[in-house]
Amino acid sequence: MVNISFSQLSNIGRRKVNEDSIGVYKGPNAHAFILCDGLGGHGMGDKASSLVRDVFINQFQNMQDCSNILPSTFMAAQDILMCEQIRQKAQSKMKTTAVALVVDEDKAYIGHVGDSRLYIFRNNKVMKRTLDHSIPQMLVASKEIKESDIRNHPDRSMLVKVMGIEWEKPLFELMKPIPLRKCQAFLLCSDGFWELINEDEMCKCLEKAVNVDHWLQMMNDIVQSNGINVNMDNNSAIAVWCKRD
Repeated sequence: MVNISFSQLSNIGRRKVNEDSIGVYKGPNAHAFILCDGLGGHGMGDKASSLVRDVFINQFQNMQDCSNILPSTFMAAQDILMCEQIRQKAQSKMKTTAVALVVDEDKAYIGHVGDSRLYIFRNNKVMKRTLDHSIPQMLVASKEIKESDIRNHPDRSMLVKVMGIEWEKPLFELMKPIPLRKCQAFLLCSDGFWELINEDEMCKCLEKAVNVDHWLQMMNDIVQSNGINVNMDNNSAIAVWCKRD
């Protein structure tokens, strides 16, 4: 049997409004997590992220099948967000990223759109992560820049896929379900968090941590320290540990 523990935080940084929204659902047979980062430059990002978060939590509360919940939930959240834009006459506003994780007794189900990330850890190393839907990530794919260049790239905030724009086809991306026996931990985080801590630091904190709260606190200490002399963005994260009894 798998024992799931988690810790979460959301910091406003140096901004006037926290446009990140996070949510956790703990059910009898599954845990589910959602993190959204509203696009501040478009306006009403906080409204978009909280609305999408609420749709995900509502869907999680009513889910019957973990393996199929994410595609239908992304589509439901997108439809509701687009309708809310029309209702508020805010079609040019209310955009957000979203990254979600659902775990049952056997597998982890992961989906995302935008540049909020999910990292998967095994043996205190990053096994895999979601790939940003951003200009810098595209430049990495075309080998024009290195992976390590993303954090400081001038176009790092330019996203090519988000929720709240017209979708001719679904823009979210689903990862192939991963057996939990291969997973030690997960980290969902907004770009305001991962831009200020690198993967080596995440792994070193994981190796030292005595529990999931300790792991997240150590990472957050690094993020806050590195953000002292910058115009720090909202930064949010959900850390999840998987342990077999």
